[in-house]
Amino acid sequence: MKLFIVPTPIGNLEDITLRALNVLRSVDLILCEDTRTTRKLLQHYEIDKRCMAYHIFNEHEQMNRFLGEIKAHEQVALVSDAGTPGISDPGFLLVRECVANGIEVECLPGATAFVPALVQSGLPCSSFYFYGFLPHKKGKETLLKRVAEMEETVVFYESPHRLLKSLEKMVEIMGPDRKISISKEISKIYAYTFRGTLAEAVEHFAQGEVKGEFVMVIAPKDARG
Repeated sequence: MKLFIVPTPIGNLEDITLRALNVLRSVDLILCEDTRTTRKLLQHYEIDKRCMAYHIFNEHEQMNRFLGEIKAHEQVALVSDAGTPGISDPGFLLVRECVANGIEVECLPGATAFVPALVQSGLPCSSFYFYGFLPHKKGKETLLKRVAEMEETVVFYESPHRLLKSLEKMVEIMGPDRKISISKEISKIYAYTFRGTLAEAVEHFAQGEVKGEFVMVIAPKDARG
């Protein structure tokens, strides 16, 4: 019995490794965040496999069922809609239960949004913190106050409808001159990266409707450049 954690493209369908494709071809079952999304990827690479929905709304209720499926098959793959399962996507609970039940788990290297956003930001990346999505309301201010004092680069994910408010809160807590890099739609057709100060970011994203998926990379306290 073995569970493969398989990263999938975050935009361009070519952003998948040859090994990942070979694993998807060889497993007996694929657990998917959204079977419709995964089937599009499988069809693109002419892979015909049984898929089962595994997402945030059923991972607690159906855990015994998923474990049973893994035990009934020699090899099973877990994928999310985009990127690496478990990184701000469902996956952690299943991995934890597999480890507890003596099921071998192997995560393949591959696509995840925060790494390219961090590297292309131009901000220090030898030491950094990744927090996933910012809290919606409760805890956001407390977390940002802590980030304001950190001496490492910090990375967040943020949704389009909350991006501007989060930036305004960052200006309030960290000041207008803190450097930030914001990458949108990494690996997709309309991908771009904004680099500047928090004040400049607020001005930039206040100009029109904000769409897409964003990775925010915040400079360390007292960073130069």
